[in-house]
Amino acid sequence: MSDQGVFDTNVVTMTTFVMAQGRKAKGTGELTTLLNSLCTAVKAISSAVRKAGIAHLYGIAGSTNVTGDQVKKLDILSNDLIINMLKSSFTSCVLVSEENEKAIVLEPEARGKYIVCFDPLDGSSNIDCLVSIGTIFAIYKKYTDDEPCEKDALHPGRTLVAAGYALYGSATMMVISTGQGVNGFMLDPAIGEFILVDRDVKIKKRGKIYSVNEGYAMHFDPAVTEYLQKKKFPQDGTEPYGARYIGSMVADVHRTLMYGGIFLYPGNVKSPQGKLRLLYEGNPMAFIIEQAGGMASTGLEPILDIQPDSIHQRAPVAMGSSEDVLEYVAICQKHAKKK
Repeated sequence: MSDQGVFDTNVVTMTTFVMAQGRKAKGTGELTTLLNSLCTAVKAISSAVRKAGIAHLYGIAGSTNVTGDQVKKLDILSNDLIINMLKSSFTSCVLVSEENEKAIVLEPEARGKYIVCFDPLDGSSNIDCLVSIGTIFAIYKKYTDDEPCEKDALHPGRTLVAAGYALYGSATMMVISTGQGVNGFMLDPAIGEFILVDRDVKIKKRGKIYSVNEGYAMHFDPAVTEYLQKKKFPQDGTEPYGARYIGSMVADVHRTLMYGGIFLYPGNVKSPQGKLRLLYEGNPMAFIIEQAGGMASTGLEPILDIQPDSIHQRAPVAMGSSEDVLEYVAICQKHAKKK
């Protein structure tokens, strides 16, 4: 038993970390319970993702979700896991999922005070080629005493209580914020717990990477084209930016958070509002990036300031290092004035 010395006997788990934050805020413990139940769902999804080939969980399930992507079997499994875990935690009253056309209003006996918006398996079209995929979630509070309904989820991101994402990559990681900075937790499969590995994450002021799907270049707005040209062929003697694009929002945003730079999913001629959904993709990721000291904008306004009018609403996205995003915003505003 000589190898026992390598064990760290004073680890901080996600549960203990969130409990400590809740205690400081003199909370009721309900948010801790909610995050715990999401944590359990993420562990189960992580296990399913790792076994996808063996268990025949990948492949098209034969239906299309409300946003038009063909649904993979893992999507359905992940969606069911999160919904069931949240229902049984008695912490939420309204759930909004990418996979469900309408919001789910929980039965009175199972209700709590939170509204949870989530994308159960982001980037699921990448499952079959083993590219990183993830889960994204945003948590709001219900402040009124009336009957919960879909409208309760239609709040700007500024009112978020907590947000985060899980990344199923070479390891499984959860990155969360409850409005007091950003922290990263790695799943230790040996003990089945998320362990604090990145405390108070801060994004660089400026990066050296841009991330965008240039396959749509033909349809880009002139502002986007001008910005990318500036990054690829700088006129001020600086080095050109590197390009990185995975096509899985969680993986692309996580890399941007860790290394700096800018992640873009702008609107274009074919899709003026872009492809990313505001409630469960744009807002939670913008919240994380801003909490880490970065910026998140549509190009014309901060993402977190948008007042949503439908649960599957889309919004253009530019997020990452503050100086990079400010530069992009300046070009967008210049072009907007010309129109």
